[in-house]
Amino acid sequence: MTERLDQQMSFLMEADRLKTILRATSITGGSRFENSGEHSWHLALYALVLAEYAESEIRLERVIRMLLLHDIVEIDAGDVPIFGASDGEDIAAKEAAAADRIFGLLPADQASDLRELWEEFERAETADAVFAKSLDRFQPPNQNLGSDGGSWNDYDVSVERIEERVGVKVQRGAPRLWAWIQPKIQAYFDRR
Repeated sequence: MTERLDQQMSFLMEADRLKTILRATSITGGSRFENSGEHSWHLALYALVLAEYAESEIRLERVIRMLLLHDIVEIDAGDVPIFGASDGEDIAAKEAAAADRIFGLLPADQASDLRELWEEFERAETADAVFAKSLDRFQPPNQNLGSDGGSWNDYDVSVERIEERVGVKVQRGAPRLWAWIQPKIQAYFDRR
C-alpha cells in the first residue's frame, strides 16, 4: 500500500503545478489571467451543469474525468492559446512526452486508465470526448464576453476566426450551446 500511495501522491502533488500555468484567457471581469487548474475545474462544472446540451448521449462521469485531466500535460508543455501561432506537430510531441512523464508517476493500472482517457479526449472520436472538446471551446468565449473581449483583443481576433476555430468544435458536440453564444459574440463585435 505504501508504494502505491506514494505514487498516487506524487502524481497529485505534480498535478498541483497546473495552477501555475497561465492561460491566454482571463477570469470573468478581466482582473487576471486564468490558470489551467482553474480552467479544468471550471470545465468540469460546465459539464455538470450543461450535460443536457450534449448532441449525443454521453456518460457525464467520463466527460468530467476527461475535463479534469485534459490539460494536465501543460505542466510540461505549457498552454497553447487557440488564437496564437503554433506548430501542431511540435506541440503534439511535447504533450505526448509530458503525458508519459506525468501519468507515469501513477501506479501502472491508474497510469494506463488515465492516459487512455486523456488520449480519448485528444482524438475526439467518442461522444464523451466530442462533448468534452465542445465545452473546452465553449468556456473561453464566455470568459471573453465577461471581460470585454479579453484574449480576442490581445490576439486581434475576428468573428470569422472565432467561428472557424471555436464554433465548429462547439457545434459538433453541443450545437444548442453554439446557437446560444454565437449571437452574443456577434453582438460584441458589432459594438466594437
